[in-house]
Amino acid sequence: MSDNLSDRTVSGQMNVANLGCKLWAVGGGKGGIGKSLISLNLAYWLAKLKQKVVLVDADLGGANLHTLLGIRFVKHTLADYLNKRVAALDDVAIPTPISGLRLICGASDIVGLANPKYQQKQKIIKALQQLDADHLILDLGAGSNYDTLDFFLSCHYKIAVITPQPTALQNGYGFIKSALYRSITREFSNNTLLAPVIARATDQNANDPIASITDLIDAFEKVHPSNSERLQKLISDFHLYLIANMVRTAKDRKAAEIIKTVIQKYLNLEQVSLLGSISYDQQVEDSIALMKPAFMNKTNNQSSLEFYEMVYDLIKMTSPVKGNENKVHL
Repeated sequence: MSDNLSDRTVSGQMNVANLGCKLWAVGGGKGGIGKSLISLNLAYWLAKLKQKVVLVDADLGGANLHTLLGIRFVKHTLADYLNKRVAALDDVAIPTPISGLRLICGASDIVGLANPKYQQKQKIIKALQQLDADHLILDLGAGSNYDTLDFFLSCHYKIAVITPQPTALQNGYGFIKSALYRSITREFSNNTLLAPVIARATDQNANDPIASITDLIDAFEKVHPSNSERLQKLISDFHLYLIANMVRTAKDRKAAEIIKTVIQKYLNLEQVSLLGSISYDQQVEDSIALMKPAFMNKTNNQSSLEFYEMVYDLIKMTSPVKGNENKVHL
C-alpha cells in the first residue's frame, strides 16, 4: 500500500457520472461526536471521486465548517440568501481548497436564523436542490430540535453519527427516535382523530402513553384503519445510515450494530444500513487546532483510509454500477 493517499489507485470503480443530485443529512444526538468532520470527509472523498459536491453548514446556531477548512473570512452566508442580500443561493456557495467542493456557510451571529420559520427551511431545501451538484451534504447542528429534525427528514439519505460511549449511544437512539416521530407527526398533522393518539406517543407526560411503534400502529388501526397502512408504509420507507465514529477497540466497532438491533426491535425500522466505523485518530484532533483537515496533510492515516473505503462503498450502495473498467487515482 502506498504511503501517500494521492498515489493510491482503486480498481473496480463504477461510472458515477450523471447519477442525479443526492441530498445527504449528517446528524446525531449530541455535540462532540464528530458530525462536522464526518460531513467534511464525506464531501472530500466524493469530490476526489470526481463528484460535484456542495457542503452546507446547516448548524445555523453555531456555524464553523469554514474554520475546519482553513477559511477565515466568509463574504456571504445563508443569512444573506434568506434576507435577499444575494439573488441566488449559488452566490453563497464559495470555493474551497478542494477541487470540486464548494461550501455554503450558516451564520451564527444573525439573530433569529438559528430558528428559521418553516417557509424559510422549505426555501433553503428547494434552492439547494436547484444547485449544480451531484451531492449536497447538510452538516446539522447537535440535538433533536424541530429545525434540525426537519432538515434531517428533508434529505433522502439520512446519516446518524454515533460514538461508542453508553451515553452517546443513548443520545443517538433518542435522535433517531425523535426523527421518526417527527416524521409521523408531520405526516398526520391535519388528522384530528389521530392527533390525540400521536400525542400519547410523543408526550412523555401523557396519562396513557404509547410506548412503542407497534403499539402506535395498533392504536392507529383502532382509530383510523386506513391510516394504519399509511403509517406502516412511512416506517418501512424510512431508510437510515449509521456511522460509528472515534472507535478505539474491537468492542467499540460493534456500537453501530448494537444501535441497529435496538432500532429494528423498538422502532420497527428495517432499512438501516451500517456505513462503517472510523477509528479515533490523534492527527484529526491536531488538525482541528491547525484549521487544516487531516486528509489535506497527504499522509496515510487510518481514519482517512477508512473514510475513503466508506465513501467508495456508499456510492456503490446508492448508485447503479455501470461497470468495473474504470480506475480512480486519489
